[in-house]
Order: sequence, then structure tokens, then C-alpha cells
Amino acid sequence: MATLLSLLPYVLAIPAALLSGWLLLRYLQEREYRRRPYVAPTRNDWLLHQPDPAATLLHRVALLGDPGAVATDGTDAILKLLANWQQETQAEGTIILLGDNVYPTGLPAPEHTGHAAAEKRLNTLLAALGAFSGRVILLSGNHDWNKGRPDGYEYLLRQEAYVAEHLPTAFYLPPGGTPGPVSVQLAEGLLLIVLNTQWWVQQGARPAHDPKEPFRKLRKLLNENRHQRIVVVGHHPLYSNALHGGKFTAKQHVFPLTTVYKRAYVPLPFVGSLLPLYRKLVGAAEDMAHPRYRKMRRRLLRVLHEYPNLIYAAGHDHNLQYFERSGSHFLVSGAGSKTAFVQKGGQATFVHEHTGFFSLDFYTNGETWLRTLEPDADGQPLAEVFRQRLHPGPVVAAPIITANVLQVSADVR
Repeated sequence: MATLLSLLPYVLAIPAALLSGWLLLRYLQEREYRRRPYVAPTRNDWLLHQPDPAATLLHRVALLGDPGAVATDGTDAILKLLANWQQETQAEGTIILLGDNVYPTGLPAPEHTGHAAAEKRLNTLLAALGAFSGRVILLSGNHDWNKGRPDGYEYLLRQEAYVAEHLPTAFYLPPGGTPGPVSVQLAEGLLLIVLNTQWWVQQGARPAHDPKEPFRKLRKLLNENRHQRIVVVGHHPLYSNALHGGKFTAKQHVFPLTTVYKRAYVPLPFVGSLLPLYRKLVGAAEDMAHPRYRKMRRRLLRVLHEYPNLIYAAGHDHNLQYFERSGSHFLVSGAGSKTAFVQKGGQATFVHEHTGFFSLDFYTNGETWLRTLEPDADGQPLAEVFRQRLHPGPVVAAPIITANVLQVSADVR
């Protein structure tokens, strides 16, 4: 026994040394590519391709996720970039906020100490959106539901009512915290489908629904509208090379509390690796690995994979990511006010740890182009770091099916 105990430090030292070596290698690799745009080798000629200058723009969609921490003093770079996009687009466009509209916990009750700061952020955001002559659609995210806590439904309803009062031309979808799907005809041959993915992972009160029924309705909508270009939006991504997809930096293994608060530099070497491992394999409620999220994701992908050429866009992770899977296109556009680590490679075609948002440009010739818009410190557009044609066109014309579709008047601001 004494001999075994004397060998124990050496036995423990081996995995500790291996883990230390792996973390050091990861750290050195991350230093080389962090905050730099990554494009998969199969798309490294993207700069040579661009839309036909003679093509006519049908509609343009801005996908702005997680804008809930915008600066309220008029200096916010993302809002300035969005203003440029609005001026370029005019009325032939739609801005979609992909949730987490107010950090850290949505819009608290008026008597709550955090209400004034949250209201100020939301007012700043709504003022920027109110200047747009096109359509505005807001989704809810986990932070809008008080970070998914049991009383989150109250927070969601309060925010929805506030938006209806202060920006009545905007659409908060799906209404009343229901799971959806809700459809909006953006233009001829272009359909938007909105899901409230938070409904499936939310704790506590929420509108009563059969959790399988929304997927049946979604399949019916997709089947009826095969002739159209379709964009599906929700807050939660279905593919991600970032935190909620189980990807962590070497620093987060040594300082695991920085995943919750960026300045919490409490060193917990070796033990700290248990938190990333837990979130990768078991998951917090907002992670892909969590059973509720995993079930929702599996069911949703099962439906979406039946219909190629779809575009699914989400926020949630604070970066820009693009994946091409099973003939469809999956976007993460959650860098509306924060940035966080995103791992290069894997299944991703493009990733970038930078503030910004994706724009989808739909042309009358059937082509759809994905553009990456990122601001400098003053809010001016930086040089484009990635674009890709998602739909080659032409699209065969067919009558628009209006059943189960939310009709939006053309003069909506």
C-alpha cells in the first residue's frame, strides 16, 4: 500500500502534464487565428465572385442578433453600421432582430433596480429601428426571458408590450411567447418563417402547446411553399463552433469563471477543465448539449433537412458563422453588441470573432447573396471579409400560397 501511495503523485503527474501540453498548444494556435476571419479552403476564391451589377434587387434582409448591450450615448458602431444599411436599402428591406434584445435579463419590472438601464438600452435600439422605412421584426432570446428563469414569461410579455407601445409598426414574433411557426411574405417568392426556439428550453410558465405540433406545422408550411425562397429564423443556432456549441478557449480551461464574467480571472487549473467538459457533454440550459436544446435541435433539423436550399439564421453565440449542411445554409449572426471566441475549421465555411451582422440580398433573377457587414470603431463599414451566393437562380414562378401566412402591408415602417 505504501508503495502504491508513493507512486500516486507520478501517476497524477502524467495526465496533468498531457493536459498542460495540450492547453499550451491550443493557446498558441488560438493566438494565430483569434479575431481573424476564417474561410474554408473550398471557398478561398470568394473574392472573385460577386452579384451581377445588372441584376435587380428584390429584397434585402439584415440579420442582427444579440444587440442587447448597445451603447446608449450615440457612439455605438453597430447602430451606425445599421444606419448605413438602412440608407442603402430604403423600404425594400427587412431588419430582423434575432433575440437577446436587452441584456442582461430582458426588461425587468418598473420597480426593479435594473429597469432604468434596460429601458434605456431598449429605447436606443427602438429609436434606431424607428428610423427605417422598411419592415422591422423582433424575436426573443433566452436573455429576454430573464435568462430562461421560471419567471421569464413575465419578462417576455413586458418587453413585447413595450415594443408595441414605443414602435407599433414593428412585429414581435411569434406573438405572446408562443412557439410558432409564424410566416411573413417579405416579397414575391420570398417567405420568412419565425420560430420561438426559447419556448422549447424555457423553464417555468410558458404558453401551453404540444411540443411536437410546431414541427408538424413547419413541415406543412415548407411543403406548401417549395416554390419560394425560404428563410427560417430562431434565436438558437443549429450548428456552432462557439461557446454554446461546446467550444472553449485554453484560457477558459484555466480561468473557467471567465465564461460567466470576462474579468473573473480566478485560476483553477486542471479542475477548471471540468466546466468546459460539463458544458460540452451535458450543457447548461442555453447549450446545444442540454437535453431540451438537443431534442429541439434534433427535431428541427429532421424537418429542415427534408427541404434543401433553405436558409436558417440565429443569434445566441456572439460571432459570425456560416455552415453549409445537407444542401441548406445555416447562419449564426449574434455579434450585434458583443463578441466571443469562435473556433475555426470543423464544419464551418466561414467564422469571424468580430462585431457585425449578415445581410441577405435577394435578386429578381433568383440569386441570393450572403454579405458580411462589420464596422470599424467609428461605425464605418470595413472591407468585406466574406460573401457567397446561396441560391443560383432562376426561381420558377408560381402562385404564392397565403394560407397560414401573416400578411404584412407594403407600407409598414
